[in-house]
Amino acid sequence: MAVVEVTDATFHNEVVASDKPVVVDCWADWCMPCKAIAPSLDQLSDEMADQITITKLNVDQNQATAQGLNVRNLPTLMIFKDGQPVAMMAGAQPKSSIKQWIERNI
Repeated sequence: MAVVEVTDATFHNEVVASDKPVVVDCWADWCMPCKAIAPSLDQLSDEMADQITITKLNVDQNQATAQGLNVRNLPTLMIFKDGQPVAMMAGAQPKSSIKQWIERNI
């Protein structure tokens, strides 16, 4: 399962209304650490597709949602369960750390 792009317009349906936990990757085109973790998130999206959905939110193009989520650093990963944010991780991390963080919080 591929990582799903979300926007201000689709965030509610794709993330808040999801029936399974959702990881939101808040990123920007100019953010090198964001680009560094993208392959890990793609792999985790495939490996953990039955447990979670991984989404990407471009903060430059979707400022209303980014501000609503209080995103201060990039990349910022957030986990939503039952429509609510339950965990946040800021900064690039190795794939193993991201996976452990997801497993702990879902």
